[in-house]
Amino acid sequence: MAKHSSGAQTREPAPVAVSAGSGARRGSIQVIARAASILRALKHTSNGMSLGQIATHVHLPRSTVQRIVDSLLEEGLVMSAGPVGGFRLGPEIQSLARFGKIDVVEAVRPLIVALSQQTGETVDLSVLRSRQMLFLDQISGTHRLRAVSAIGDVFPLTVSSNGKSCLALLDDEAAETLIRAELADTKGKTGSRTVSDVLAELAEIRRTGIAFNLDEHTIGISAVGIGFIDTAGARYSISVPIPSARFSSAKAGVIARLLRIRAELGLRPHEEASHERPFFGDRLAHCDG
Repeated sequence: MAKHSSGAQTREPAPVAVSAGSGARRGSIQVIARAASILRALKHTSNGMSLGQIATHVHLPRSTVQRIVDSLLEEGLVMSAGPVGGFRLGPEIQSLARFGKIDVVEAVRPLIVALSQQTGETVDLSVLRSRQMLFLDQISGTHRLRAVSAIGDVFPLTVSSNGKSCLALLDDEAAETLIRAELADTKGKTGSRTVSDVLAELAEIRRTGIAFNLDEHTIGISAVGIGFIDTAGARYSISVPIPSARFSSAKAGVIARLLRIRAELGLRPHEEASHERPFFGDRLAHCDG
């Protein structure tokens, strides 16, 4: 007689189907990541690196590096470093960089247009060039009394909000060199300010991300600004010059909106990151400013 079990039958779990394609995709992603790490290693040398040096730098087996480098050679992303051997970045990298270059003025313009419309104030975009700030773009304010200058104007570093915000993006040694040069050139025109005074102010700017100019460059004009670095390492500032008569009442709203722009650009307070880290890129990549 056949026996019937009184309990429920135990069944083996159904096998889970694994797509062969998903494993291949993971492998492809890993290869891309490894190739990127090799290219980053090569960007730090102009004399080239041997396969062994690359392998040590990226923590990969030499045979793996060999296969990836061979593929990069075929694509022109890597080239021979010359008769001494080794490899360096190839010409195709330069071509890609040229076509992928971000136009900062074009990318930032919608932000400064909106800021000017929201505040009624003039908004400037400038870049640190040599030992001064060069104005690249400006949206004129709508107030009857407003600060206005011209694209192509240049401002000093230590007495302007745009200059200070860019100095704060440098390390103290580099900033001090520029500060000393400017204070020597403007001796007697900047009051009793010392290098230590400016460095102390830069430390506060790095903490808050906001730079001020309180009647320092032009009597009757104050300003507030922020700084950022693009992917090429250039230092820029967005600044808002305001007649000092209404600066106290206007500055809170302007600062709040500048901080929102910082967030849109993916910026962090300077002291939380290396001064050489490109902040600008998440979104892409005058009178006193």
